[in-house]
Amino acid sequence: MARKAEIKRKTNETDIYILLELDKKVSSEISTGIPFFDHMLNLFAVHGGFDLMVAAKGDIEIDYHHTVEDIGIALGEAFKTALGDKKGIARYGNFFLPMDETLANIALDISNRPYLVFNVPETIRAKGPFSPYLAKEFFRAFAVHAGITLHINVLYGENEHHIVEAIFKGFGRSLAMACKIESDFIPSTKGVL
Repeated sequence: MARKAEIKRKTNETDIYILLELDKKVSSEISTGIPFFDHMLNLFAVHGGFDLMVAAKGDIEIDYHHTVEDIGIALGEAFKTALGDKKGIARYGNFFLPMDETLANIALDISNRPYLVFNVPETIRAKGPFSPYLAKEFFRAFAVHAGITLHINVLYGENEHHIVEAIFKGFGRSLAMACKIESDFIPSTKGVL
């Protein structure tokens, strides 16, 4: 059975289409109107081994926030849909990712208990056009709508670009680990996730 999902989300602020296939591992096609975010989503797809198409139009002339958050919502829903009953998945993923001077750790549990922990170095609380705190809104929306517990901890780093890139790459790797099929049962004593 193919683990895939197609999500359409249209609001007064955004119009988003996502096509996700967890096991195809062929390509990514990303167009959000925010070039840096396109780059981050492409890195996420490549390092996760996911086939991902994202086409989004948003009110980016006002702010990037609506588009970034709504893509997080839609992509979270896509993963939840693609995983189905979650039978056989590893459930947990954890990855340390170095990016030059930055070291990030991303740990997650596909538990249907949404929660986000997001720790980045105090020194980089800059207000750039795509800061780690805009990324935080994406990850919060993703975690809530995918139903995952997600811990993002950047142990150290100075360059804002490296910090965000390490997070997205590490997230792809961790999610790939957690989505991997490794048995024929649901990995929970409750019998359901």
